[in-house]
Amino acid sequence: MRISKLARLDQDHVAVLSELVRSWRQGPDGRRTVPWFDPDGGGVRARVLLLMEAPGPHTLRDGDDGFCSEENADPTNRAVRAARARAGLDQRECLKWNVMPWTPTDRDGRWAAPRVGDLEAARPALVAILRHLPELRAVITFGAPALSGLMRALTLEPPTVVVPVLGVPHPSPRNARHREESGRRIATAFEWAALRANEGRPAT
Repeated sequence: MRISKLARLDQDHVAVLSELVRSWRQGPDGRRTVPWFDPDGGGVRARVLLLMEAPGPHTLRDGDDGFCSEENADPTNRAVRAARARAGLDQRECLKWNVMPWTPTDRDGRWAAPRVGDLEAARPALVAILRHLPELRAVITFGAPALSGLMRALTLEPPTVVVPVLGVPHPSPRNARHREESGRRIATAFEWAALRANEGRPAT
């Protein structure tokens, strides 16, 4: 499946996003691991942006062949994919991405939760993505860093159009204590996003 995706990185709907990934991999302190946008998603035609926190361990293990995709084999992505499908929202309507395109690390190079400095360093990348989504109708942010990073992007460098945003808990095992409530909030957000994605389209 990954080989098929790699062969489609320069399709019309993701070509400009693939170029962004190539540019982000050349960081100021050397090369960074940044996954590709999933060509099975909506790319620049997406109406719903699904904004997570940062690339996970499974994605990083794939290195330059990794994708930010709901099809990655981990609990977080399985939960996202199931909630989207239950809401009747097509994968091709969505663009899944991270507020941090690369992995935030501490001084020892170990994974760390995104801090304000990390979000600021990643802000130009998020602004660039938003500028390439002319059909965007809604954003769902997963976790506090994703919501904070998006709000920084929207208020420090306001885009031409601001769309509705719903912030929900991150659907990872670490939130198991509040799983029922988190699941309900995520389901509601996807149902609402599905309605937004269909606004303005002729009835079939």
